[in-house]
Amino acid sequence: MRESVDHVYERRVAAVINSREQRLLQGGLRGIERESLRVTPEGRLAQTPHPAALGSALTHPHITTDYSEALIELVTPAFPGNAQLMHYLNDLHRFVYAHLGDELLWATSMPCELSSDAEIPIARYGSSHQGRIKSIYRHGLLIRYGGMMQAISGVHFNYSLPQGFWPLYADICRSRDAGQGFASARYLDLLRNYRRHGWLVSYLFGASPALCRSFLQGQADGELALRGADTLVGAHATSLRMSDLGYRNRSQSAVAVSVNGLDEYLRDLLHAVHTPHPQYAGLGVKVDGEYRQLSGNVLQIENEYYSYIRPKRTLQTGERTAHALARGGVEYVEVRALDNSAFDPVGVNPRKLHFLEAFLQLLLLKDSPPIEPAEGEAIDRNHLRVARRGREPGLMLERDGRSVPLGVWAAELLDGLQGVCEWLDGTDPTRPYAAALRDQLAKLEEPRRTPSARLLAELEEHDESFAALALRVSQRHREELTGSPAHDPNLAAALAQQAQESLQALSALEARQRGGFDQYLAAYLAD
Repeated sequence: MRESVDHVYERRVAAVINSREQRLLQGGLRGIERESLRVTPEGRLAQTPHPAALGSALTHPHITTDYSEALIELVTPAFPGNAQLMHYLNDLHRFVYAHLGDELLWATSMPCELSSDAEIPIARYGSSHQGRIKSIYRHGLLIRYGGMMQAISGVHFNYSLPQGFWPLYADICRSRDAGQGFASARYLDLLRNYRRHGWLVSYLFGASPALCRSFLQGQADGELALRGADTLVGAHATSLRMSDLGYRNRSQSAVAVSVNGLDEYLRDLLHAVHTPHPQYAGLGVKVDGEYRQLSGNVLQIENEYYSYIRPKRTLQTGERTAHALARGGVEYVEVRALDNSAFDPVGVNPRKLHFLEAFLQLLLLKDSPPIEPAEGEAIDRNHLRVARRGREPGLMLERDGRSVPLGVWAAELLDGLQGVCEWLDGTDPTRPYAAALRDQLAKLEEPRRTPSARLLAELEEHDESFAALALRVSQRHREELTGSPAHDPNLAAALAQQAQESLQALSALEARQRGGFDQYLAAYLAD
């Protein structure tokens, strides 16, 4: 049984400090993927196509769509610092708003009022084989899970440790291997610990404690209270997006993917991709000459498996995630459990980024034994409890077969971050990492400071529905972004050029298309 004091972590932190090479942990690459619904000025889901001035959603490197034609996804390059990342993300939003007409980007993760799945247009990517795969996959998500879940949005944080750190860490871990195999194994250490401790992110940054009543399509939920005619709230909820109402839905509860090693991860993921599912197969794959989904298996492709955090590697053209990881190992991790920060114009803020980087380094350095089935079940229960009831006074979580107060466990984790924040701050006199840590300590001491509590307080203060609050904040975000100057005055022109080049790339891809789609799909899905 592991003790609350992690002696492995203490030894590793001491070794980093004694090496006098803490600078090797600075400058890791980080990027953001921010999803947001396009809505009308009245707060209804936009039915317009993805704006042509933003380029092709299939081939543009930074502006694309997710499930819906109206669910825009903005992808930054990887940067070595948070200031550069935030400047780019802000300017990227400004460019998008310059081409949205009177439409808005919805500020919250839970969607606007929706009448039915039919109101949510599936994203379109053109007639190329690659584009058809993306559209068919999304239609498969619709018939498997319904469109409402696919209208949820969020923020993904991509992060990799500096390459120069791995030789130092290999020495600390007494490993003869300091290459890609070592780095991949250590990233899997991080993933296991995120599963164990990632509920803290939902507590600190969860911002979806309420939703439109229409989201449940008439279904009852005894843990939510009706506020007014159109809003459902969880009194102590932090992230309904990350609860069983959202991505942690029961439809994927039987999909078990181990993170005890990269080989096991790929084995389980590919097993799900190639194992028939009676219910999904019964929906039909190709019906009357039209594809309804990519396959009738447990997962159509790897991306269908939702997890709090994923191991990732940059894909080559036409490559699937599992093949990329098998080819080159883990290049970076993708934290997917982040709600849109409802009160931040671009869905995220610098303090959040500083904390996440420090938290991921803590999870890397902590002891990370394999996750056995019983612990895995407890982990899932902890995440669900915090998503549904994270601010409930005295909430208890499960650790090592015992009950522990959320506040006690969270305080231990935050206390362990002190040293990490010190070396990440380095000689910066503003000490941004320490400041970010203080912000999170304040949320632990006073839960009313959490984003979820703030959103519920705003509902009360303004006596408005969830939809009215989200629309009001979305309008304010647009005004803030369009009313301030760009950080990089040259970026808009570069993005416009990329948009045109992406449209040309799409046309060229479709023009040189050869062979039948059935054969292309079979080759794409093959191991």
